[in-house]
Amino acid sequence: MTKTFIKFRSRSNFISLLVLVGWAGLSIKFFQIQVIEGAKYRLQGKKQVVVQKTLPALRGDIFDRNNNALTRNIIHYNLGVHPADIQDKQELAKVVSNYTSKPFDQYLHKLKSGKNFVYLERNVQKEFYSGLLENPPTGLILERNIRRRYPHSQIASQIIGCTDLDDVGITGIEKKFNSLLQGTEGWALKQRNGRGELAPKNNFQIQSPIHGSQIQLSIDLDYQCILHEELARRMVKTGAKGATGIIMNPQNGAILAMASLPSFDPNNPKYSNPEHQKIKAITDQFEPGSTFKIVAATAAIELKSITLEQEFNCENGSFLYKNLRINDHEDFGLLNISQIISNSSNIGIIKITDIVGQNNFYRFAREFGFGSLTHIDLMGEFTGTLRKTRYWSGISLAEISMGHEVGVTALQLASAFSAIANGGFLMKPRIVNQVINGYGERKYYNNPEIIRRVASQTTMRLITEMLVKTVAKGTATEASIPGWNIAGKTGTAQKFIDGKYSSDKFISNFVGFFPAENPQILGLILLDEPKMGYHWGGIGAAPVFKKIMERIINLDDSIENTKNLPKNNMLISDVVKEKYDTNNNQLIPLSHNRFKEISASIVPDVRNMSMKKAMRILKKHGLRTNIQGSGIVFWQSPVPGTNTEHGAFCTIGLH
Repeated sequence: MTKTFIKFRSRSNFISLLVLVGWAGLSIKFFQIQVIEGAKYRLQGKKQVVVQKTLPALRGDIFDRNNNALTRNIIHYNLGVHPADIQDKQELAKVVSNYTSKPFDQYLHKLKSGKNFVYLERNVQKEFYSGLLENPPTGLILERNIRRRYPHSQIASQIIGCTDLDDVGITGIEKKFNSLLQGTEGWALKQRNGRGELAPKNNFQIQSPIHGSQIQLSIDLDYQCILHEELARRMVKTGAKGATGIIMNPQNGAILAMASLPSFDPNNPKYSNPEHQKIKAITDQFEPGSTFKIVAATAAIELKSITLEQEFNCENGSFLYKNLRINDHEDFGLLNISQIISNSSNIGIIKITDIVGQNNFYRFAREFGFGSLTHIDLMGEFTGTLRKTRYWSGISLAEISMGHEVGVTALQLASAFSAIANGGFLMKPRIVNQVINGYGERKYYNNPEIIRRVASQTTMRLITEMLVKTVAKGTATEASIPGWNIAGKTGTAQKFIDGKYSSDKFISNFVGFFPAENPQILGLILLDEPKMGYHWGGIGAAPVFKKIMERIINLDDSIENTKNLPKNNMLISDVVKEKYDTNNNQLIPLSHNRFKEISASIVPDVRNMSMKKAMRILKKHGLRTNIQGSGIVFWQSPVPGTNTEHGAFCTIGLH
């Protein structure tokens, strides 16, 4: 054996060993990949060709009590670009600017931002940019989405609320019931072909989305429009910085309309003051003034602390109560309790409250719901302020009896007067009637709920008679409506600012209901800081109540004038049982809950037309009508030629 052979044999053995080791390593690796980690790599491979795509759920719609849609789901587009892919940035900026009428520089700045991806526009509607969307410039990326829209703009906007860019509720009902409204997304498996395109396969699993629940509110869209319009007019006339109104059914607690002005447009919430998005009827408290006098009057009659004929010396308009000087707006002498209420005597009510006693007075204030949440289905409700008696000063009894040293919300005050109207029952206020899930099943129904009895039916009937006199010949004559018995009470309160009562800033308020014999409608009006002269409840707030209720009477034939009919002695518990059976309530039609490309309407000119002709023309253009007055149309809002949404309201003034 030669040295050369020995040398090559050793090298050969070494190479063979390396080959064997390599094969062993590869075998082990193959075994690991195919056996041990086989499932993992098979899944990765599958993921490269199979993609799970989200199937979005439609957001549920919100309706009024008559099933008029208050929200819509519409198709909208986002316009995006990858700036690096755009060769002629100036040209693209120019094209987009020509369609949107927005500054050319705005788009050019975005295109030169250096970002990987930017949106040039979001929430673009096809009807306004159809040419751009149908023939998009090279490099412009179109995203087709479903977006929330509010066809009635500011009407009921604080109640309904709004959503953000991702369609998540951020205020109002949209936020409170967001989890129900948004539904549950579905998904579908799709396979990527050789060209990288996604295509469905029949044998792949699909999970259908569950569309969001639909919510029916208790509000009436027509009532809401009337309330909004009249509050706006009164703000202008009185110079008030704000106004709040509530219309409700005192028999069952249903809120038929509720508004606070200034309001906001939920279609463009980012341009509004956050303060204007609040539901001030439940979030803001105020000293009610004389509307609070119903507490002492109710306690005195229910406890039989006084007689109806008993007279009280009102001291000719000036009285010293424990070093507190009390003044009346007139120099009253001897008055009984009915006259004290109808003339709103501070001195008279203090003397009555003194007889009732601190503890009894406080108890009845609580029974009426003051100092407690109403538990309405809205977020942000405030309890108000009603301090326990141990924190009262020596003059607190007198102050609170006049509606000072106490903070109430508008809804609390409306609910308290509803207890008078319905014969003594404090009802839970209702804003949501029912919820229908994505399968068309009723999952929630808000039955009328009695919280407690405040006082006897006899006591409340006597209080109602006093309130009728208040409107007929007392401080609230501006709220009277010919042919109807209206019951109501005025309130005027100085605002407490920086530790003292202001001499020129007031809250003017009025609460009334009718027909007094069998109340069907209750209204509360509040003006915040109206000009002096309008600061009196009877001068500032009461006339608004009259205008609103006159329009509702003309609009709604279901409101029956019972002035000449026998008094209804039916207890509210019987009314609830008889009239509000859940089985008789109309389900929301599912056909409403569909997305669509929103259609626009051009407001026609109907001035100098008859009412019937104007209504016919407006209906032909897809518009609803609010009517004021009678005769020939001499003004309209919106003005002729305005672009508005199909189904929006047009108000016409007749003369």
